[in-house]
Amino acid sequence: MAKYLVIVESPAKVKTIKKFLGKNYDVEASNGHVRDLPKSQLGIDVEHDYEPKYITIRGKGDILANLRKAVKKADKVYLATDPDREGEAISWHLSKALKLEDKKVYRISFNEITKNAVKTSLKQAREIDMNLVDAQQARRMLDRMVGYRISPLLWAKVKRGLSAGRVQSVALRIICDREDEINAFIPQEYWTLDAQLAVPGEKKRLVAKFYGDENGKVDIGSREELDTILKNLEQETYEVLDVKRGNRVKKAPFPFTTSTLQQEAAKRLNFSTQKTMRLAQQLYEGVDVKGQGTVGIITYLRTDSVRVSEEADASAREYIKSSYGEKYVAREEQNKKSGGKIQDAHEAIRPSDITRTPAAIKESLSRDQFRLYQFIWNRFTASRMSNAEYETISINIKAGRYRFHVSASKIAFEGFLSVYSSDDDEKGENNLLLKAIDTDTKLNLKQLEEKQHFTQPPAHFTEASLVKALEELGIGRPSTYAPTITTLLGRRYITKENKNLYVTELGEVVNDIMTEAFPAIVDQQFTANMESLLDKVAEGAVGWKAVVSNFYPDLEDAVQLAETELEKVKIEDEVTDVVCDQCGRNMVVKYGPHGRFLACPGFPDCRNTKPYLEKIGVECPKCGKEIVMKKTKKGRKYYGCEANPDCEFMSWQKPSREACPSCGGYMVEKGNKLVCADPQCGFVKERQKL
Repeated sequence: MAKYLVIVESPAKVKTIKKFLGKNYDVEASNGHVRDLPKSQLGIDVEHDYEPKYITIRGKGDILANLRKAVKKADKVYLATDPDREGEAISWHLSKALKLEDKKVYRISFNEITKNAVKTSLKQAREIDMNLVDAQQARRMLDRMVGYRISPLLWAKVKRGLSAGRVQSVALRIICDREDEINAFIPQEYWTLDAQLAVPGEKKRLVAKFYGDENGKVDIGSREELDTILKNLEQETYEVLDVKRGNRVKKAPFPFTTSTLQQEAAKRLNFSTQKTMRLAQQLYEGVDVKGQGTVGIITYLRTDSVRVSEEADASAREYIKSSYGEKYVAREEQNKKSGGKIQDAHEAIRPSDITRTPAAIKESLSRDQFRLYQFIWNRFTASRMSNAEYETISINIKAGRYRFHVSASKIAFEGFLSVYSSDDDEKGENNLLLKAIDTDTKLNLKQLEEKQHFTQPPAHFTEASLVKALEELGIGRPSTYAPTITTLLGRRYITKENKNLYVTELGEVVNDIMTEAFPAIVDQQFTANMESLLDKVAEGAVGWKAVVSNFYPDLEDAVQLAETELEKVKIEDEVTDVVCDQCGRNMVVKYGPHGRFLACPGFPDCRNTKPYLEKIGVECPKCGKEIVMKKTKKGRKYYGCEANPDCEFMSWQKPSREACPSCGGYMVEKGNKLVCADPQCGFVKERQKL
């Protein structure tokens, strides 16, 4: 009997696929990549047409030896690595490492690990797509060039094993830019005014919001403006000016892509991007389902397409029809997202079998696996369902020259909301919709409710919002989002507190160097254009060596310029007046993974260290002692009193020496402004340039 060899990436798939294919097939795993550029050097021969130097990855020798034995016994070899560019490259590396030139070698890929999908892939076997391989090679070499040429400069500048990366450096700059926006933000005062009105026959009051006057919308910017409006309203009666009733629909969502799954899982399930991808990988590779054996229960997890196969679409519609009714089935297929960067090689993330409901296999999954599978199942099912329909009402109310407005809606038909809803989906009914309100309805003012507000700064990035920003800017690809964030956290360039991402002191130093010396590397448009070029390589429209050869000379010029200029500002150990309490030497400032700290210069004989508390030359407004710059346990910078814990003064913004001339309180630095720390005061002035 003929013997066929199927090589997959993950050992977790071996048992499942072997069961699908039977005894004539031998299934082995490569455990991911088997060849890569060497760690000890750049690994790219820039003098000879940028040829990469690939070597066997350490620890993969035994795996390759076993695969070579299996290859000798096989009549045909099927390379079944993951269905993306990286998987295509791994197949190519396997063909080279195993010397398969004289063998019958076929590339197969499947979007889901099910019996039908695996068997179908064998019938659609093809050659390795060298365009995809070249796109992945180019990406790997660009990343290597940035990392291996710039990282040593960071070591010389900041003295520790830091790193720069083509995508990670842009992501860091995006986070730093947002921090700068937040720090420079100056709150603006504004007021809202609500009229609580009694409606005949209604116990619940109608709350109408102040809109403006007969000329249009009016914003209330101060107490004085509000008082003028209140005075003018004192004798006015409230009349219904017009009532508009209507209908609107909320469209069913698209099924998940990698990006939207990471974003929604972070917001709704509180999963990190790394955790989401790890769990999704487990669901894709296969779980042991009671009564069914090991089977992959979702489709491939790295995709930016919302396309769904005709078979899956038909199956979903049939399931919805039988479970919910004909009315709940979507009338037409969802339109695909527009956008040039969509890679439509495989489908959106969906359950491999919609009849495998979350409840039916709950006992076979861990708690987190179940929560993620239910999330994916609900979203896909909702994407094939009817739109939600709402009844709406909008009421304009006249009070002399002023106008108030109220609007409400209630669900008329749930549609997809019966399966999947988000936080902003209105589900509550408004009783006013059930009553006949028209222009003859009498309204009686019961109370005017005024509230002072201050505009809020832009929100700190979360993992979800950072992924969304990277996707919108065209930076990175589905497979890069999670490792990019993980690297930034691991290097302690950023820290995470209560979902929010903050830049550490170390992150600020690295970003400043990158922005000054390598502006192109951290330029969003440049990085997005590079992604577009890699897409063109994958399409066969651009040669991969053209991309690499155009990139490297400019990088090398920037590195050489930075080497001479950055040497002039090389950080030396700063000697402080803090005396080591173990050996009596004056301690020095050192940089570590968490930022600066005090260390004894007598190392290794004396290993004494202390936290570094940098005085900023400002007295504490509470007790008069010195304010020092501190860091939280996770590395986020703040300002506190040196007498802590006896004095509890603390500020996220840097306090100023100047007192507020308006209220006498302390002021803080916000960009190029000095702002009173008391928002009720609101005093702002320009900072004097030093």
